[in-house]
Amino acid sequence: MGTQELIVVFLIIFLLFGASRLPQLGSSLGSAIRNFKKGFAGEEEKAAAPEEKKLAQGDANTIAAQDKVTSKQG
Repeated sequence: MGTQELIVVFLIIFLLFGASRLPQLGSSLGSAIRNFKKGFAGEEEKAAAPEEKKLAQGDANTIAAQDKVTSKQG
């Protein structure tokens, strides 16, 4: 789409919704996009969470084993 087509589209939107409703539409659209991104990122975080817990438990077990070895040596 070229510049002229975009101007025509914006003019039609302006005529349909009026100047008072355009800021409301913009904020609604922005919040919808933000919520969509948060929801999409939340799915990935939920999938990665069990792996991170396993890694944290493995690190804790490793530290505990190292502490046992150190206490036996000391």
